[in-house]
Amino acid sequence: MNSKERFFALKISSIMATRMFGLFMIFPVFSVYAQHYEDTTPYLIGLAIGIYGLTQALLQIPFGYLSDQIGRKPMLIIGLIIFFIGSVVAANATDIIGVVIGRALQGGGAISAVLMAFLADFVSPNQRSKANAFVGMQIGIAFMLSLLIGPMITVSLGISGLFWVIAGLSVVALGIVFTLPHVKPQAQYKLSILNIKHVLTANLLRLDFSVFSLHLILTCSFIAMPVFLVENNIVALDLKDNWKMYLPVMALSFVGMLPMIILAEKYHKTKSMLLVAVLILLMSQFLFYQTPLNYTTFFILLTLFFIAFNALEAMLPSLISKTAGTDKRGLAMGMYSTSQFLGAFIGGVFGGWIYNTYDLNSVFLFTSFIAIIWWVIMLKMKQPIQEEN
Repeated sequence: MNSKERFFALKISSIMATRMFGLFMIFPVFSVYAQHYEDTTPYLIGLAIGIYGLTQALLQIPFGYLSDQIGRKPMLIIGLIIFFIGSVVAANATDIIGVVIGRALQGGGAISAVLMAFLADFVSPNQRSKANAFVGMQIGIAFMLSLLIGPMITVSLGISGLFWVIAGLSVVALGIVFTLPHVKPQAQYKLSILNIKHVLTANLLRLDFSVFSLHLILTCSFIAMPVFLVENNIVALDLKDNWKMYLPVMALSFVGMLPMIILAEKYHKTKSMLLVAVLILLMSQFLFYQTPLNYTTFFILLTLFFIAFNALEAMLPSLISKTAGTDKRGLAMGMYSTSQFLGAFIGGVFGGWIYNTYDLNSVFLFTSFIAIIWWVIMLKMKQPIQEEN
């Protein structure tokens, strides 16, 4: 990437990471501190967490479409304002229903598709995987920091204070948005059945199913893995200290994904690298199911999981942007992000149900089955055509 592309990617990734950091911080603490709210039940705790993914899924397409019509920057501003309002509602809530409403509003600021389309607008096609990898790295760092900082803030300020901090982070993200250029859309189009069909081609649908499966597996895995860490005494740490396991894993996984990104982009082996990444993901899930876990095996399998996850997170958005073309890129990214958040929501629902109905280990059997279906579907994908600058 040239200097302008790097600086633009830094801004986009900072907006994404700041927003995701705010969302991730509740994960290690909410189920414990939610007991302080009135009328709390386990179902409502799960709903408060999951409703965000559902409203994100419902609104990604409208936000992506509108960004094609009126521009990326206005939709980012609108989305972050909605996210801020949701954070304030959650911060002022005295019962669990208020938190559910606040979380639903947070999800209503569905700007992921707009951010990825904006990034694709300003980064040359042959550099998009690198740019997406950079965004993925920032999100990964945000995830690691959230596991450390979230509990610290909550211990000091309470769960309400945590939501106020999240509201503040949305203001920071909004400040970065105001530094971005406003570019008028290249072409106007109506949200018609015909235009929707243009983003429902076989290759695009396979990519949408890919991100659906990827985030379904991610959500299911993080229902099971933290519990395994504690129940199997894999690390002699409190739950809030498990970031000490995750941080070196993420560092190694970013190094491990680089060969796949280079082969996919420089040597045009995209389909092959997608299949390899899904196979590595499948292997990690099946071995989690089959292998007796200790520190070493858990560390290796978790590293394999994140090598595949990070590689796929880098390659898939780039492929969407190349395949969709420029005029309907926002709509295509909307479909893609809808699939992503729907996968996260369904993964949470099914993962929790399997854990409750069968056992924790069965969650990995389910994710292995999803990965097998995914790999077979990707076998029939056509080799993506390299987009010209």
